[in-house]
Amino acid sequence: RPPMVTSSGRTLPSAFLSVGQAFQGTQHVSHNCNAAEEAWKVTVQFQEVDLQRGYICGSMEAYGFSSGPHSSTSIVTFWEGDIIDNVNSSFFTSRWGASHDTDMDHWTRFKGFAGMKEGMQALGKRKLDVASSPHIFMRWKEKFFVNVGPECGLTIAGFYYACLDRSTGRIEGFYYDPNSSPYQKLELTPTLQGRNGYSFAGYQFQ
Repeated sequence: RPPMVTSSGRTLPSAFLSVGQAFQGTQHVSHNCNAAEEAWKVTVQFQEVDLQRGYICGSMEAYGFSSGPHSSTSIVTFWEGDIIDNVNSSFFTSRWGASHDTDMDHWTRFKGFAGMKEGMQALGKRKLDVASSPHIFMRWKEKFFVNVGPECGLTIAGFYYACLDRSTGRIEGFYYDPNSSPYQKLELTPTLQGRNGYSFAGYQFQ
């Protein structure tokens, strides 16, 4: 099957890519090769989705830390992101310390990217039809802590490569920060939170 090319490249709407949609799951973190892996509990909620601009933002709440001053509490961050549509944003990050090799190393870890990689290699500078893909690819960059100060001991210097399955709403992600443990995997499933009258506590983003 030949690679798909599109003139518009716009991402098609998805029921799971909508304002208020919430997800819950885990982020697997290993601090060094000798330490046992931690599984942080994570909740994500989309606050704004703009397909025309290829923009998305939201909040992330993580808890279940095994040590540190916030081991018994949660950490909330606000993040902004790119929706990969080949109009506003491509698969190449070109910032946050990520090279083209870094990008390909992380994108190819998603099963849904297999056909995309083959298409990118075949098409060269022409653009893939990401609108027809059964997956939506994104980057999420945490911008600031909401409920704690930067002295909390955690870093938000890196960013997430993320892949949303259109049919199930499941999200997989990999956190990249050259100064943190590699390939921290994020696994999320959609919830009804935010869609049936429930949402996060009332944090004010500035």
